[in-house]
Amino acid sequence: MKFEIERVSDIGFCFGVRRAIEMLERTAAEKGEIDSLGAAVHNDRVIRKLKNSGINVIENLEAVKSKIVAISSHGVSPEVESSLMTTGTNVLDTTCPFVRRAQLAARQLAEAGFQVIIFGDANHPEVKGLLGWAQGKGLATLSSRELKDRGDLSLHAGIIAQTTQIPENFLQFAGEVLKIVYRRDAEIRIVDTICPGVRKRQTISLEVARKADLMLVIGGRNSANTRRLAELCSEVTETHLISSAEDLDPLWLNNRKLVGITSGTSTPDEVIEEVEKKLREISSEN
Repeated sequence: MKFEIERVSDIGFCFGVRRAIEMLERTAAEKGEIDSLGAAVHNDRVIRKLKNSGINVIENLEAVKSKIVAISSHGVSPEVESSLMTTGTNVLDTTCPFVRRAQLAARQLAEAGFQVIIFGDANHPEVKGLLGWAQGKGLATLSSRELKDRGDLSLHAGIIAQTTQIPENFLQFAGEVLKIVYRRDAEIRIVDTICPGVRKRQTISLEVARKADLMLVIGGRNSANTRRLAELCSEVTETHLISSAEDLDPLWLNNRKLVGITSGTSTPDEVIEEVEKKLREISSEN
């Protein structure tokens, strides 16, 4: 079952995730337990490791027990930020800088009188936060069809994206919204808020996927950027999303010549190494 393995360059934690984890671990080591408002990142192994370091996930402010509360890398709304300040606890803000950029774009559009249309999953923590930054003038959807029958669309629309979306999908969405909203006296602004690191990983993963006859995307199934990476790769070759080496099915590898490996932005290096090691073991079997 001999096959080659090509690992996408520069995978594992992205800048924002690595920054958030380092902030959490350093603060916990110096000051003790931390309550993280929502999961710091969407990866179960990382969450377990952080818990062992004294970082506990809570779902709401009523559950706060520690003297320090962390805002996750996905960010929160201004209302939640204000509520945190009134709890009397110290706040550790690990919001990804690229998410913060999207938040500021939403606020600036809203303050300029635009209705903010977010291309994203309305139930995702990042998007919930962005809606808050839109100051009540926002809506979030992944389908332009949902907008066609709305009677509350403004002639002044600002379009932004959840930071982990696929750029081509955002461009298509923005074009469809333009057709729906555009008429006399309309004003539309499109702000590219997609994370450059996510964009780069999607691009280089797709390059490998085009050469491979099997692509493995490693990461948590609850990770939005991991699912989108798998969606993108599956358009050009057979693709499987796995969370660990244990998910590997040897039957997938029959008659393969090149197996590609990539990962979501919240996948730890050790998980990627374990998958690659198991692949090499299977490849060396007679």
